[in-house]
Parts: sequence; C-alpha cells; structure tokens
Amino acid sequence: MQRIISFLSLVTISIWIAVFSIDSDLHIVACDVGQGDAILIQKSRTQILIDSGSGNKVLDCLGRHMPFWDRQIELAISTHIDKDHSGGFPDVFNRYKIVNFLTNDLNNPMYSTQNSQVLEKVVGGSGTKVIYPDVGMVIRVGMIYLDILHPSEDFVSNKTNDYSIVTLLRYNKFKAIFTGDLELNISEDLFERDKIEPVDYIKISHHGSKNGTSEKLVQILKPNVAIISVGKNSYGHPNEEVINLLKKYNIKILRTDEIGDIVYNYTKQ
Repeated sequence: MQRIISFLSLVTISIWIAVFSIDSDLHIVACDVGQGDAILIQKSRTQILIDSGSGNKVLDCLGRHMPFWDRQIELAISTHIDKDHSGGFPDVFNRYKIVNFLTNDLNNPMYSTQNSQVLEKVVGGSGTKVIYPDVGMVIRVGMIYLDILHPSEDFVSNKTNDYSIVTLLRYNKFKAIFTGDLELNISEDLFERDKIEPVDYIKISHHGSKNGTSEKLVQILKPNVAIISVGKNSYGHPNEEVINLLKKYNIKILRTDEIGDIVYNYTKQ
C-alpha cells in the first residue's frame, strides 16, 4: 500500500510540474498537415489556431504541442473555406472547446460547399462565439494582438482565395503576417496602402505558389523568416521562382514538407 501511495504522489507531483512549467515565450508552430495550412500560436496557456488543414492531422500536431490537460483554444481562425485550410475544423471542434471563431460568413454563396455546410453545423452547435472580420478590427488574445488587414466587411469577389483573412500578429516587438491563400492582385496593394512595417515572420501565401509572392511584396515586408506550409502536390508548390526570390533577399526559408512541424520561438526582450 505504501508503494502505491508513493507512486500516486509521484504522478501527482509530475502533473503539477507539467502544469506550472510552461514557459513565457511566444511559440508559433506551422503544423505538418501535408498540402494545407494549420498554424498554432501559443503563449503560456493561451492558444490561437489559424486554419486546420484538410483532415485530422491537425489533431496530432495539437497533441504534440499543447499541454495534454489543455482542451481549450481561445481563438480559431478559418482564413477561407477551401478544404486544405478548413477541412480539419470539425475534428478540432469535436476534440477542443473553441471560445471564439473568426471566419467569413459561411452563408456567403461563395462558401456554399459541402465543407462549409459541415463546418457551419459543427460551429452552430458548439456554443462558440463567431466573429466576422473587418479591416481595422483588432482582436486581443491575452498579450497577443491581431490586426485584421483583409477582407473588409463589404468585400466582394468570385474567388475564395480573395476572401483569405489576413492578420498581423503583434507581441512586444515581434510581428508576423499570416496570409492564407491571398493572391498578388490584392496583397501587393494591401500591404503598400496600409504601410505595413517590416515583419519578423511571414507565412508565405498559397503554399509558395507563384501568384502569392512577388519581389514588391518581399521588399515591403522584409521578413526575416519565411514559412512555407506545403505537402506532396501536383501544382508545383512551392514555385522555384518564389524560393529563389526569398534566397535573393537572404530570407530564411523553412518548409513543412522538409522539416515537419516548424516551431518558432520568440522570447520577450
């Protein structure tokens, strides 16, 4: 009996050590979900999930990087309805409590797909607060600020990629841009018009496709690190011209198809 009590005490102590040993750094994890996007942002006990990939691989990533006892995500963002960005959200909603969900209006005729219908049903029955984006909106999650750069409330297009929710993350002196699948016809004018200052980190748009990144955009944002979330595909992602462009400006390139989960840590200065 004494041995059993000692073992249980050791387990209890180990659990409490795990609970209280979370560091105070900002962690950004580009999950390896194959050909798709899923970005976990974590600060202490607070999580933000941007996109979910197409299937349940995102759950494996969350299990690897979130504390085992934490079953709550403070904010989830579906940048747009394409399956490789939002197809995994039903599984996430079934496994975790999502407090807030930032998404374009799922009733938009552009979003009338089987994927959107499934997601709308899951979100509707979850008790999650749904937030619709608008330019100028700022969402605060703990000490993290997210500026909504695109789309505006009245934005209209006939392409789902054009609706990609673009966010600027600000934490202390650190800045990161998350682009979804936004294409150059919008992104170049967007970043130039809003006079975005150089950023530390960028999630390269549309898995490194040619229509997602240009020299003008790189010159505006001047990122230190470029993350390409990509898997085996028939589209030629990432495009060789995009890779060469990033190398030209000495930007560090990290790819999920080469590394797996990409973990970026920022320590408050």
